[in-house]
Amino acid sequence: MSEHSLVWFRRDLRIQDNPALAAAAGAGLPVIAVYVYAPEEEAPWSPGGASNWWLHHALASLADELAGLGVPLVIRRGKSLDVLRALADEYRVNPVFWNRCYEPATIERDTAIKQALRHQGCDVRSFNGSLLFEPGQVRNRSGQPFRVFTPFWKHLRSLPVERPVDVAADQLRPPVSTPDSLSLESLGLLPDIPWDKDFYRHWTPDRKSAEAALQTFVLERLESYKKCRDLPGADGTSMLSPYLHWGQLGPREVWQAVQRTGLADDAGGYTFLSEIAWREFAYHLLYHFPDTPEQALNETYSHFPWEPDLAYLQAWQSGLTGYPIVDAGMRQLWKTGWMHNRVRMIAASFLVKHLLQPWQEGAAWFWDTLVDADLASNTMGWQWTAGCGADAAPYFRIFNPILQGEKFDPEGVYVSTWVPELRKLPARYIHQPWEAPSPVLQQAGVKLGKDYPKPVIAHAAGRERALAALSANRQIRLDRQA
Repeated sequence: MSEHSLVWFRRDLRIQDNPALAAAAGAGLPVIAVYVYAPEEEAPWSPGGASNWWLHHALASLADELAGLGVPLVIRRGKSLDVLRALADEYRVNPVFWNRCYEPATIERDTAIKQALRHQGCDVRSFNGSLLFEPGQVRNRSGQPFRVFTPFWKHLRSLPVERPVDVAADQLRPPVSTPDSLSLESLGLLPDIPWDKDFYRHWTPDRKSAEAALQTFVLERLESYKKCRDLPGADGTSMLSPYLHWGQLGPREVWQAVQRTGLADDAGGYTFLSEIAWREFAYHLLYHFPDTPEQALNETYSHFPWEPDLAYLQAWQSGLTGYPIVDAGMRQLWKTGWMHNRVRMIAASFLVKHLLQPWQEGAAWFWDTLVDADLASNTMGWQWTAGCGADAAPYFRIFNPILQGEKFDPEGVYVSTWVPELRKLPARYIHQPWEAPSPVLQQAGVKLGKDYPKPVIAHAAGRERALAALSANRQIRLDRQA
């Protein structure tokens, strides 16, 4: 049996700008491309239901692309090390290539696998295919990790971003014989119940659609991005997050596409690149503070007096809180696997402040329902909202969901789309239907408490509760220090 090189695909499900695949093409050996399904190795943050839906289709897309190059995608299930060892033994694999992942459990696993394969005699090489820079590269003047975004962003802007990696795909050689492979369907990634049926109307999880989404954004939306990104009723965002998470687009590709427009330093381009930098910042924090998916980075919030309440949590999850902008976001999430970022902040704030539910509950729900569920970004976002993370919004800053709705969805376009029972209400009442006079409600066909719920808690009462909890947390800290 001839020697082979092996590329282990993970969250780099693309051909272009793939450093591991480029290295395999340059090695001049027949290539085995493998995806190992081992969700247990990512516990407790194994991919959720929406993520698995995306993964199924992304793998199908990758398999088609590789097949067009004569290289089959081998799918295996089991312990990653066992699978890689078996392939190495049977097909005389040397070297092994992969692109790095940066979640704590994955780092630990990959380090052990690299050591084991090298002990077996394999040349193992890993690359950065999912970030602009390695998490350890961007440090402050003291050599410590950043905990505030603005200086992080300023420093990152001073660093040269590498060009996307060229992959000589025509130099990829197929394996001498094709290894056994599971069918994609056998992984059971698609849901048993059709809650995902509307996903197909909003997403096509393949590389071609990723490229099209990037081009549409930079050509049609980038210039107005700063002005429109906070308006959930407008098509003002990039919609690239799931493609970036699963590696169907690389961040260097996105960065280069913005630079080529000549708008990188204009308002829209600069603002969008800062959002790419927020993604980098999230991985920077996760890498340096690996306990943050479960524990507050700011230890003063480690014993915050949350008031877990299943009824509150379920009302929020179901989009039945009685606050239209919150409910619209939660319903958009359930129907599409995605939620507008401004509304994510409003909905998250409502859960952890008005309802006093632990931020970890919100993070877990987003993890299971978002197609772009990303451990670094999800963790940073929820800790930011709860006031306990790096560069976080103070806990005492409490979004008023009524004013937020009126500011960012003034005509009620977003609410009307996702909360259709309120569609006939005039815009002046659509964010607080309980203030509408009875004749207006009657004309709109809305009976509060029947067609649409009354607020689960009044805004003033929720705000007072949150501030009281913050005060109690201060006393808890004092008592623990005494």
